[in-house]
Amino acid sequence: MALIDIKVPQLSESVAEATLLTWKKKPGEPVAQDEILIEIETDKVVLEVPAPEAGVMAQIVKNDGELVTSDEVIAKIDTEAKPQTSPLPVAPVKAAEPAASAPTAIASAVAPAAPSAGAAVAMPAAAKIMAEQGVNPSDVAGTGRGGRITKGDALQAAAAPKPPTVPAPTPAPKPATAAAAMPSLTIPALQPVEADLDLAAYTDRPEQRVPMSRLRARIAERLLQSQATNAILTTFNEVNMKPVIDMRNLYKDKFEKQHGVKLGFMSFFVRAAVHALRKFPLLNASIDGNDIVYHGYFDIGIAVGSPRGLVVPILRNADQMSFADIEKAIADFGAKARDGKLTIEELTGGTFSISNGGVFGSMLSTPIINPPQSAILGIHATKDRPVVEDGQIVIRPMNYLAMSYDHRLIDGREAVLGLVAMKEALEDPARLLLDL
Repeated sequence: MALIDIKVPQLSESVAEATLLTWKKKPGEPVAQDEILIEIETDKVVLEVPAPEAGVMAQIVKNDGELVTSDEVIAKIDTEAKPQTSPLPVAPVKAAEPAASAPTAIASAVAPAAPSAGAAVAMPAAAKIMAEQGVNPSDVAGTGRGGRITKGDALQAAAAPKPPTVPAPTPAPKPATAAAAMPSLTIPALQPVEADLDLAAYTDRPEQRVPMSRLRARIAERLLQSQATNAILTTFNEVNMKPVIDMRNLYKDKFEKQHGVKLGFMSFFVRAAVHALRKFPLLNASIDGNDIVYHGYFDIGIAVGSPRGLVVPILRNADQMSFADIEKAIADFGAKARDGKLTIEELTGGTFSISNGGVFGSMLSTPIINPPQSAILGIHATKDRPVVEDGQIVIRPMNYLAMSYDHRLIDGREAVLGLVAMKEALEDPARLLLDL
């Protein structure tokens, strides 16, 4: 017997512990080299733990849902053992957790359809979709890294027409069953739900209680911390987006052909923010005890929605990035957020943040500061609105900007003038190119 330890990956200094999600292998099952054995959820990202060598799962030291720390041993693989040749027919039943273990309910239901060694590995969101839609993972071609099945692959497979089958005899309907009640529930993304939960007594007013993910709990903690420790105030302004829209329409085709990425609006907002932060360094500073820390660099956090919740990956040295660099980085962040591939390093740090509620149709909001930063810019939906120019009422594509700031550090003068600097840069985008 040659046992090797499976350990928790090294976590960053800001992450003290993590939670094991669902084991994809049981003791006695074969394991292929680099096959994903389990995902580990931190308050920032989900980490995948691959098998360092091929063999047989010998022992699971830490079970689903347990808290773990860096380098902790969670399982052992026997690299010399041979897998069981005839698995017991009750194995799928054995894999299911008791009903009280809510965090593993969805994964337990997915376990019977888990891919065997050598087959494509499904991401958590994809596995959930395939289980709900009755899609066999072996029939799905993964387009993710290493051939893994992404959420998009699963959705495409679920939408594909299925061959006709002979319908099985339909049992007599049962009144007010859990299956009939469940469709009316709204379940948060990636929040596990007990598949056999009986809501018969709550058919008129159903409820569903699920535990917060570590990310959701961390978001709640940081938002409360921000409001408890910062003197948050928000200043507003409006910007005429016509010059930006005209410039984008003029160059978007050439831009995409030249750089291989679409020219969006976020690159303009990022460059405008850096333009203002250079003029008013307090907006890019932070408080550390009784000290003010002025940052000589511009690391801009971009709030991105993901299946697990809001994440804020960082554009490092945004002042040194071209429009194409910014657009490529944001597109990469979006793809990684959807597939759960953002790293801890990509989510750590930042001196200023931008939140774009406009992609969801928001007209106006007051964004909350992301500690230890001291300011955040909120941008919203651009809509045609009547405005007055030279004494005449005209229609212009307007966007309301909102900047929340820590009044302990930033006075109204710096905040208002900083937002005006962003407005002026967007209304005359040549400033961004000429650094004026």
